[in-house]
Amino acid sequence: MELTTSLKETFMAAAKQLKGSARRVFMARIVKELGQGGQVKAEKELGWNRRTIRKGTKELESGVPIEDNFSARGRKLVEEELPNLLTDMKAILDSQSQTDPQFKSNGLYTRLSAAEVRRQLIAQKGYSDEELPTPTTIRYKLNQMGYPSSRVQKSKPKKNSTNR
Repeated sequence: MELTTSLKETFMAAAKQLKGSARRVFMARIVKELGQGGQVKAEKELGWNRRTIRKGTKELESGVPIEDNFSARGRKLVEEELPNLLTDMKAILDSQSQTDPQFKSNGLYTRLSAAEVRRQLIAQKGYSDEELPTPTTIRYKLNQMGYPSSRVQKSKPKKNSTNR
């Protein structure tokens, strides 16, 4: 089978429209139609990856789609890298936290900034500077744990009444 310019454009456009297993099976069918040396021709002429084509060929022959492992991609959570980090942060924060002085809410407030929590983790808990996340990440984790980053409002004394 000869690949003309219009066929190449059609195949490449169709492959771009498909996703996952359907795309790989489509590519495998095209390569099968190209015959002997189809993988090399598809790689050179269409710009398709030969690994993807082989995976699609396996799917086509077995009839069972291969699951894509999207959850394994990306950076791991800090809790997975440092399992004791959140408990150590909570231990530091509990000694420095207080409730709303006017008892208008049930939330806890802390006087410590995320950078200060990071410094205390290094000083008190023995973490190294390289292994700890940035203050931005620590601030995000503090918010998730229920310690919002807001100033602690001091209770105001009552004013003297003018009526005597």
